[in-house]
Amino acid sequence: MYSPSPPEQPRPFLTWQRIIDWSQEHYRIRTFTKDERIPARPGLLYLVQKGAVRLVGTAQMSAGSSTKAPRLNLDEAFLGFVGAGQPFEIVAQSPFTLQSFAHVDQTAVLWMYWHDLDNWPHFRREVLDAFRYQHQRKLLWLSTLGQRRTIDRLLGFLTLLIEEYGEPSPDGYCLPFPLTHAQIGSAIGSTRVTVTRLMGKLRQRGMIRTQGDNLLCIPTDSALNRLDSV
Repeated sequence: MYSPSPPEQPRPFLTWQRIIDWSQEHYRIRTFTKDERIPARPGLLYLVQKGAVRLVGTAQMSAGSSTKAPRLNLDEAFLGFVGAGQPFEIVAQSPFTLQSFAHVDQTAVLWMYWHDLDNWPHFRREVLDAFRYQHQRKLLWLSTLGQRRTIDRLLGFLTLLIEEYGEPSPDGYCLPFPLTHAQIGSAIGSTRVTVTRLMGKLRQRGMIRTQGDNLLCIPTDSALNRLDSV
């Protein structure tokens, strides 16, 4: 039976409180409600103070004829989360765009120009370290998406998310916020219906569980042994 490793906790910024105080003084911080779009733009650095940010990629593809103005089809894909204490930036590369949304209520995000980091050289190094860590996680994500079977992509995707953001619980490690089957499907290149069917298979095999408000969990060996003894 698969047992996930404990989730890695991001190293807190040593000057985090000073940055928060600075952002409040310069009106560079804002709190968002669940699913509210964060008006981020390229060239700026964003930091999540609390809550979670959901990143969504959109591909624009021409669907018109040569004699008419082309229409644009928008194909959205869930690209992951940015948790509290982590940075992110928005990259624009036609025909692709990146958008950010508050995934939970009371998500607070602050922003700054990159040259603002000149005031905190140590903080700049920590931000770059955080981006390198995110890059390493994305390489693991790409490796998971290379799996031929959809169920393998699904389990690998959930495992990566829960390893990074999961919190310990009696059932193992659980995501602290909900994730819809449609969002999962867009992330692994599948459909909501297929994800729902495969999630049922994984539950039957005891490889995933749900807790509370449909929070996804991956049980540890100790949790499974405790349940088997009941």
